[in-house]
Amino acid sequence: MKDRGYYGPFGGAFLPEILVATFDELVARFREIKNDPAFWEEYVSLMSSYSCRATPLTYAENLTRHFGGAKIYIKREDLNHTGAHKANNVMGQGLMVRKMGKKRVIAETGAGQHGVATATMAAKFGFDCTIYMGEVDVLRQRPNVFWMEQLGAEVIPVKDGTRILKDAINEAFRDWVTNMDTTHYVLGTACGPHPFPEMVSYFQSIIGKEARKQILDVEGKLPSRVYACVGGGSNAMGIFSGFLEDPVELVGVEAGGKGIASGLHASRLCSQDASPGIAQGYKTYFLQDDDGQMKETHSISAGLDYVGVSPILARMHDEKKARFEYATDDEVVAALKLTMQKEGIIPALESSHAFARAFKEAPEMSKDEIIIINQSGRGDKDIFTVADAIGDPKWKDFIRSKAGEYND
Repeated sequence: MKDRGYYGPFGGAFLPEILVATFDELVARFREIKNDPAFWEEYVSLMSSYSCRATPLTYAENLTRHFGGAKIYIKREDLNHTGAHKANNVMGQGLMVRKMGKKRVIAETGAGQHGVATATMAAKFGFDCTIYMGEVDVLRQRPNVFWMEQLGAEVIPVKDGTRILKDAINEAFRDWVTNMDTTHYVLGTACGPHPFPEMVSYFQSIIGKEARKQILDVEGKLPSRVYACVGGGSNAMGIFSGFLEDPVELVGVEAGGKGIASGLHASRLCSQDASPGIAQGYKTYFLQDDDGQMKETHSISAGLDYVGVSPILARMHDEKKARFEYATDDEVVAALKLTMQKEGIIPALESSHAFARAFKEAPEMSKDEIIIINQSGRGDKDIFTVADAIGDPKWKDFIRSKAGEYND
């Protein structure tokens, strides 16, 4: 193991010997492109022509009036191509893979947004594509599985462990070990061994760069607070990156599930249930027992139930460079419904965690203050989960009717 990629006591690259040469090549390639201004220009141009960037910063006038406190702005990553911030990272890694001369990409996915984005990138660049997805997530995010397969990817349900995101990551690493000469692993979040936390944050930083410029153009001043949901941490690192040197409070919102006291949650940084440990090639806070075994997690959103968290956010937590809160499943559904009804915008369940916390705090803030909520994705993919949570009888009748058409 080389001493590299540390963020305080977190991060690193704890690798089997067989992967060291592959990671050495990856680090070298990433350093090369990061130091090449022409690569960033090529990346921004691609995201502009293919992925509708810059995404808008929308003033939520009705929500602001409803709460009567700080002015609420929403960074609209839901309008990015494929419907989430995930495209920022995969298109950047796709450009890099093309320069590396590899022909196959693999990825893990939880909510399916990273899988759809990776399958889209593979189709555009002509790569073979395999997506690993926990069997539980395959069932609750079936529409995204459909689109991944239609885009030409092979989707492999992972049946080991708890059959969610962490198990999909394990399976993707097993694939990579045996196919490293031809294959690149497009890790979707700011976790894993170095250089993935830095690399994913680098490509996602386009969110923060845009948001900072947009709010200064519109309001002539910076926001008081920026909110983002936190699973692995990619969208949070993306928007936080634009405000790291500013007097702006950064608020990460984790999945509180059925409440912290219930134990049925995925809160690593704002509960007492996580501890530092090493797994999946890096060190961070993991929800683990005294023997280092990973605990089961729970969230209404498939994208926030990862057992670990970005080592960069872990350091920001310990150094109090960001504040971390949680939102429960019930609070998330309520925030989603309110945002739809007041603004005509459908946030993903993941993003709705950030909305839920912002809605708690906005009324207590001055009308002269501004907050930005990062809407990391759109909620269309969550229709089955949200319909179940709401208990809509018309939706149930529709599903029964549609299922009847497939009989025989």
